[in-house]
Amino acid sequence: MQIQINPGPGVHVSDALEQSIRESLQTVERRFGDHLTRIEVHFQDVNGPKGGEVNKHCRLEARPRGLDPVLAENSADDAYDAVRGASRKLERVLDHRLGKLADKHRH
Repeated sequence: MQIQINPGPGVHVSDALEQSIRESLQTVERRFGDHLTRIEVHFQDVNGPKGGEVNKHCRLEARPRGLDPVLAENSADDAYDAVRGASRKLERVLDHRLGKLADKHRH
């Protein structure tokens, strides 16, 4: 499974942030990696230079083999928290989507 990181304007992806992204997605990769071709990580600076509480938005787009993409999004005050929240949401969405497929194949 490939992880593709796409920083948006106003978001710098440092080595530390990239490592945090990979760590945040470890559970998703461990549980669903055989079903996914890649996960795209998109960042957006919500407030731009004016700052504010919720400043970074992370959208994760998982690409399951033979299925439509699955999305999970989260906004937080920094990119680290945004990706952690989005990865937890992605795990729940994939569990729901791929769990339904597994149930269908069992019946």
